[in-house]
Amino acid sequence: MMAGGAGQFIASPADLVKVRLQMEGRRRLEGQPVRVKNTAHAFTQIVKESGVRGLWRGWVPNVQRAALVNLGDLATYDTAKHLILVKTNLKDNYVTHTLASACSGVVAAIMGTPADVIKTRIMNQPTRDGKGLLYSGSVDCLVKTVKQEGFLALYKGLIPIWTRMAPWSLVFWLSYEQVRKFSGTSSF
Repeated sequence: MMAGGAGQFIASPADLVKVRLQMEGRRRLEGQPVRVKNTAHAFTQIVKESGVRGLWRGWVPNVQRAALVNLGDLATYDTAKHLILVKTNLKDNYVTHTLASACSGVVAAIMGTPADVIKTRIMNQPTRDGKGLLYSGSVDCLVKTVKQEGFLALYKGLIPIWTRMAPWSLVFWLSYEQVRKFSGTSSF
């Protein structure tokens, strides 16, 4: 959790710029003026509008999301792998690793999607003088989202998030297990 959260804190400005750039298509469809033209323009606009600290708008839910995804992925993989080995006749091989990675990807997506929804909404909200106009923070966004749209609104994008995470999880865990095997490290 700590490594995922720390890494995401450092990467938060790039994530904020990505969200701003991705929203330009929607803004154009709505007939709104272009907010940012490219990556460099997005960075300079954010700093101009909110100062250097503005580059970390949405960092709290961003870090929460990364910590939850890492927790879900890491803890679930070992737990699922252990249960598969104990409760079935499967051996400690690629089939077991694939099944355990599928479980870990699903849990990581389920744990991370609410924070991803909140992060995106906070990062993409309109601002004035560097302050968000819709949400004062993560908890405010969470409460307003559930109150206005229902609990399931926190899971908007779950399937695409999982389909993005699933290949990563599969490749990571299969690679990890091969490195573990070649280094002679035992599984448990």
